[in-house]
Amino acid sequence: MAGVIHILAVDDDSVACELLREVLEQEGYQVSTATAGQVAIDLAREVPFDLAIIDIRMPDISGIEVLKALKRANAQMPVLMTTAYSSMNTAIEAIREGAYDYLSKPCKMEELTLTVERALEQSKLLRENLYFRQELREKYKFENIVGTTPAMLAVYKTVARLVDSKATVLVQGESGTGKELIARAIHFNGPRAGSPFVAVECASLAEALLESELFGHVRGAFTGAVDTKKGLFEIADGGTIFLDEIAEISLGLQAKLLRVLQEYEIRRVGGTQPIQLDVRVIAATNKDVEALVKAERFREDLFYRLNVVTLHLPPLRERQEDIPLVANHFLRKYSEANHKLISHITPEALALLCAYHWPGNVRELEHTIERAVTLTMNSALLPADLPPRLQQQTHVPRLDASPELLTLEELEKQHIQAVLRATEGNKKRAAQILGINRRSLYRMAKRYGIDFDHAHADDSD
Repeated sequence: MAGVIHILAVDDDSVACELLREVLEQEGYQVSTATAGQVAIDLAREVPFDLAIIDIRMPDISGIEVLKALKRANAQMPVLMTTAYSSMNTAIEAIREGAYDYLSKPCKMEELTLTVERALEQSKLLRENLYFRQELREKYKFENIVGTTPAMLAVYKTVARLVDSKATVLVQGESGTGKELIARAIHFNGPRAGSPFVAVECASLAEALLESELFGHVRGAFTGAVDTKKGLFEIADGGTIFLDEIAEISLGLQAKLLRVLQEYEIRRVGGTQPIQLDVRVIAATNKDVEALVKAERFREDLFYRLNVVTLHLPPLRERQEDIPLVANHFLRKYSEANHKLISHITPEALALLCAYHWPGNVRELEHTIERAVTLTMNSALLPADLPPRLQQQTHVPRLDASPELLTLEELEKQHIQAVLRATEGNKKRAAQILGINRRSLYRMAKRYGIDFDHAHADDSD
């Protein structure tokens, strides 16, 4: 927590207040005191306290009422309650009203300072978690899944229909096509967005460890199991678990996974009690699962359980017309991240990008643009900014000989028209995809003579 931490101590016993002040100031905190409930409420309206310690029994306004008032003003602020008259009812009421903890008086100072430390740490984590979730929603907006080809439009439509459902999804595609990005977009744009998204790389975990990682284990289940441990399915409860490279798991573990998908319950390794879960499963693979089923290397019944909805992500070489769009998306992203003003990719550099076969797909293209933006000293990306493997291609069409290679202005015009077609003329959505505001879109449409009423019509009309 940045800066000095400011704590409010509230107790009608002025001696108790001063003792709290002395102990907490020795720990480095700034402390304000109040000996009446109303005084505490008035103080909290003026000062953004980081934590409050409140005695439950006070003559004017009860500590519970002060707690409620402080929580109305700042729901995130942790509050500790203290009392010399400990009872189960008051403890339950205090916790129910949002108190972090409940301490009996006289407080042991070591216990008090440790509780204060834990409460502040949890408050910090909650704030960071809130920020992180907002950042994730921004990062996994649909606008970040880029492409206007028919294959990508089919992906968008399917994802849009999936976000509000509980259906199990199988995402198929080559490495680097964006399978995890799609899974995260489904999660973070749906009702489970506030719950965990847990990604598991099945191929990176040893077979002996994978069952324990997925389902957890009880103490003593095997050598080294010194504590009971939750598995990743439990951690994802209420949210989504993403099982990447699902085709790599053994047939034995496939049987256990099938049972999870049928019953939505797990048993920890070494345990006997079933644990019910509410978790959405999204699996992904770069393998032909149907071929693996025929070869008896993947269970047919598990395949049908996973294959409720299948999303096929096309490789980049099959949607070459998207390469300029995707490349410019990453150009904007990394220019901003590196605080550089790089206006565009030159037609010559774009020709090299479009001619390359991209075995690593979108991931490889992203790394290529990131590297070029990081290293270039130019205001536009040139062929010399690209890796040698792209510069050394022998089958790049000459700019002066190919009608396919257009001027930057013509390319920009066609790209705007393609985005308008993809969004069915939705100018707000088109501007978001293009990374510009609507005023700029209108200005560019005027410059290029684009008629909004006809720009999204099919080319054959």
